[in-house]
Amino acid sequence: MDLPYYHGPLTKIACETLLLQEGKDGKFLLRDSESVPGALCLCVLFQNTIYTYRIKKEKYGYYTIETTEGVKKVLFPNLKELISKYEKPNQGLVIHLRYPVEKNNVYQSQRNPPAPAALDDDDYVNVNSDDYVEIFP
Repeated sequence: MDLPYYHGPLTKIACETLLLQEGKDGKFLLRDSESVPGALCLCVLFQNTIYTYRIKKEKYGYYTIETTEGVKKVLFPNLKELISKYEKPNQGLVIHLRYPVEKNNVYQSQRNPPAPAALDDDDYVNVNSDDYVEIFP
């Protein structure tokens, strides 16, 4: 995948480390899902909490994203167009995508860098297809 903000098999801990650097609301990256084979996670920082939205590949190569309740399911022909839509405010994410975290970061080759002390386990949020917020244990 040739998107600069796609990090491949990045762990949640490494994702946390990258997104919390500088603490800017709207920082985001894409990574492979650790729990759903073939799915991607769009991870977004907002108020020191990381929100994770699952992206799935549908028939004919289209992509969908699981956002918030009341937002219709939309098919995107590619990931670039999906990201472009969510760079605009009020599209169904907790905050619009503002600052991509590109893969040329020091942690790109580390799957498990040390976790920053600023965030504990209760600060992970997953927005899933059942339209509720799940706090990771």
